[in-house]
Amino acid sequence: MRDYLNSLEWLKSGLFWRTFLMLAVLVTASMLAWMSNFRTLETAPRAQQMAAQIVSIVTITRAALTHSAPEKRHELLRDLANKEGVQIYLLEDTDRVEEPEATPFFLESRPLMLRGLGNNTRFASKLNGISGFWISFDIEDDHYWLRLEQDRLDPPIGQQLFSWAILTLFLTLLGAAIISKLINDPLSRLSNAARAVAKGKQPPPLPQKGPKEIRETNVSFNTMMEDLVRIETDRSIILAGISHDLRTPLARMQLEVEMASLSDEARTGMQSDLQQMDDIISQFLDYAKPLDKVEFERINISEVMQQVMDEAFRFQNLRLRTAIKPNIYVNGNLTELRRLFNNIVENACRYGKTPGSPVITLDVQCSRKNKDRKLGIQISFRDHGLGVAEQDLVRLLRPFTRGDASRSQANGSGLGLAIVDRIIKSHGGKLRIYNHAEGGFVIVIALQEAKEA
Repeated sequence: MRDYLNSLEWLKSGLFWRTFLMLAVLVTASMLAWMSNFRTLETAPRAQQMAAQIVSIVTITRAALTHSAPEKRHELLRDLANKEGVQIYLLEDTDRVEEPEATPFFLESRPLMLRGLGNNTRFASKLNGISGFWISFDIEDDHYWLRLEQDRLDPPIGQQLFSWAILTLFLTLLGAAIISKLINDPLSRLSNAARAVAKGKQPPPLPQKGPKEIRETNVSFNTMMEDLVRIETDRSIILAGISHDLRTPLARMQLEVEMASLSDEARTGMQSDLQQMDDIISQFLDYAKPLDKVEFERINISEVMQQVMDEAFRFQNLRLRTAIKPNIYVNGNLTELRRLFNNIVENACRYGKTPGSPVITLDVQCSRKNKDRKLGIQISFRDHGLGVAEQDLVRLLRPFTRGDASRSQANGSGLGLAIVDRIIKSHGGKLRIYNHAEGGFVIVIALQEAKEA
């Protein structure tokens, strides 16, 4: 049952299919209602016409038999059966009669036939096991049955009408598909462009044509994209320029600290401050770096994570507990992925100190959660610190934002998780952050597994 529901997921996921199915249901219901009304409205006139025809056949047959010579009656009956489909039988008291079905057509035509043939006229749909439309009539004291084919009473609505209805329904559904596509295509292009923007990419301009509403929406979106690109470019230039210009005085200050006559404690403190400033500048440069032009390749992310974890032992008082499944591949950029994991580890070392313990414990996991899902690779990092205030979680991924109120320190630039978020989006993944129920801050990354080359 679950597989069946999953197979119908496309019905509720796409606007095209929703629009098409809605139009198809409306058109089909309209066609069925039209055909039902048509059959209802045409029953009465068709019943009158058929009743008059049957009365004429019985009357003419009775007259022909009455006025024909006895020696020619057998030949007359044979001609009626062969040419007109009319068969005459003697009515016997032992006849097994089956009454006709009370269809709307028969109920409409029966009073008309009784009026023309007499109230003693009998009708049957089967006589002695023989199907047909049977009508009784009298010639003086003799009683007879006249047999007609059953479809003479209630003929089908007609192949032509049915074929016309099917053709009309097909053309209407084809038109519904075209209308759905015309409605869906501009929205689909807009949705894809917005998705590309969310991933940090620059989509091509949307076509400025079509209906007025679509054209105005595309023009507004293109204008917004131009403004965003200009703002992003200006911001990157400003950040890169400021960061680059600060490197020169920082290098001079580091040299002066080395050469100055200072105590070891003062020198160590100043070197630590200068190193922290240099790290912040590095984060500025990383954040200012455009990610939409990086080249992707098939990477063994298990090996990359293991290398970063091996290098993380340089941090003092850091204890790593890893569970990294081997040979998991993604399409990505090696440099950006290493920067991603390094930022998370540094963030944990800076803010994830376990209360009452000098040791920083970081749990790292990488595994396949579901091969059938698009984002089937899950990577998680959990520290055992104080976590983040719930009201700060929604803004923690914004640039220059830190959870100062709940973290043990606030000496970073507030760009670490913003850089992480940008890198993950550029790789088509998703990021989720939350506080663990047993304490600590958790980062969960979902990525798409790369197919084998």
